[in-house]
Amino acid sequence: MEDVQSYSPSVAMHIDRVGVRGLKLPLRVRDRAQGMQQTVASVDMGVDLPSSFKGTHMSRFVEALEDWEGEIGYQSVRHLLETVKARLSAQRAWVSFSFTYFIKKPAPASARPGTVHYDCRLVGTLDEHGQSFRLCLAVPVMTVCPCSRAISREGAHSQRAIVHMEIRMRGFSWLEEFIELAEAAGSSAIYSLLKREDEKFVTETAFADPVFVEDVVRRVAQGLTAHEHVESFSVEVESMESIHHHNAFARIVRP
Repeated sequence: MEDVQSYSPSVAMHIDRVGVRGLKLPLRVRDRAQGMQQTVASVDMGVDLPSSFKGTHMSRFVEALEDWEGEIGYQSVRHLLETVKARLSAQRAWVSFSFTYFIKKPAPASARPGTVHYDCRLVGTLDEHGQSFRLCLAVPVMTVCPCSRAISREGAHSQRAIVHMEIRMRGFSWLEEFIELAEAAGSSAIYSLLKREDEKFVTETAFADPVFVEDVVRRVAQGLTAHEHVESFSVEVESMESIHHHNAFARIVRP
């Protein structure tokens, strides 16, 4: 049959990335507690397109994904990228997996288990320079305002903040390592199930460690800088302010 995609385009210009977006599939992710967990991913895939080709073959992305083993790992993602490069005759292949990661976390005082979810994204690229991995995580924490704590006769305002990390990896690390690093940087971690004794524990713990959004971003950046498998990173913390009509944020980038 006629291959229109291989025709010469009317505008001969190289395209940096062309592909498909929003494919859904089951995904297996390594889990520190259980070994492996099953989740669902939204997948974006792309390649570069030379100026001599009118279009790419979209169906070949889907074929490559359907033939893939469906497990996140350095070798498995590399195999997927190599397959995409070969099938699309590309110099550069790219894939992004957005998924929810679940952790069963006991409440701090009663130890009652509750499931907490985290939004994650893993981005893999394969080109003439080799393979690269970027891990993106969003981790909610609780913060208590140090200024409010210092000037108020009773109490202080507190709120939820989100720690956004984008990490370039040079080796395998558990997702839990970075989640725990972010949670330790706030005044308190966030839980899904809290009994009265747990609420007392969380409140007293948080008020004993008030932090600005600037404190949180520095703590996370310090931990990422010291991590043996982190090559570079950006971290941004956004505080959903409870008494202001705006949010506060702070960002540190270490390329």
